[in-house]
Amino acid sequence: MNLMNLMQLKESWAVFKNNHPKFPLFLKAALNGPLKDGSVVEIRITSPEGKTITTNLKLKTSDLELLEHWKDSFV
Repeated sequence: MNLMNLMQLKESWAVFKNNHPKFPLFLKAALNGPLKDGSVVEIRITSPEGKTITTNLKLKTSDLELLEHWKDSFV
């Protein structure tokens, strides 16, 4: 990833955090608390029309290591 893409990503994340201020706090709480090997993360998306899709994943140690690297970027 080049420097320009990283700067754009940083700006986009700042806008996202401004639009959804509770979400980074949620991520921080999750990363500092209940996430451990074997934890299940579920994501559900509901469209304005009410259609939903859901998925989940069981975290592995390598996933947690990746999230640990990202941790300081979330807040």
